[in-house]
Amino acid sequence: MILGLDISTSITGVSIVDRNNELIYCEAWRTDKPRLSVYDKFDLIKDKICYLKSQFPIEKIYVEEPLNMFAAGRSSAQVISKIQRFNGVVCWILREVFELEPEYINASTARKLCGIKIRRGQKAKEIVLEHVLKNEKTFKAEYTKKGNPVKGIYDKADSLVIAKAGYYLNNKEKEDNKHGNN
Repeated sequence: MILGLDISTSITGVSIVDRNNELIYCEAWRTDKPRLSVYDKFDLIKDKICYLKSQFPIEKIYVEEPLNMFAAGRSSAQVISKIQRFNGVVCWILREVFELEPEYINASTARKLCGIKIRRGQKAKEIVLEHVLKNEKTFKAEYTKKGNPVKGIYDKADSLVIAKAGYYLNNKEKEDNKHGNN
């Protein structure tokens, strides 16, 4: 089974696909509650990771690569630093609990592996969600009264794309090893 995560300080999307690339778990872990310290967030995430360990025989873990570049007018050095630190600690927790090293996948690479094309000017989150809803029969999205996806839906969709891309990469690695192509 492949575990895919879209880690964030406020909502972490988590998906698991089985050996047939079928979705068997997809959740949004909310850590955006007021008064939660960063350590409380890590404790909450660790508890959920331990639950996953007790329920699913995870073989590989893939994580969306954290932001590493400034997005014009959107991300300050302080925000990027915070996201990368948070991501690093969650990956360390994953490694400690599962005794597996998480592998990073760039979001663009993951989308490409899943056949998702984002054209210039399109909003990636919306296109990813549309693709997931169209192609994954068990993925469900909830909406607000105004018709917008509820908090966490985009994160769930992103984590599913990471898990599915991880599935493809894992199978390619197995094939390469079988044929001696390291």
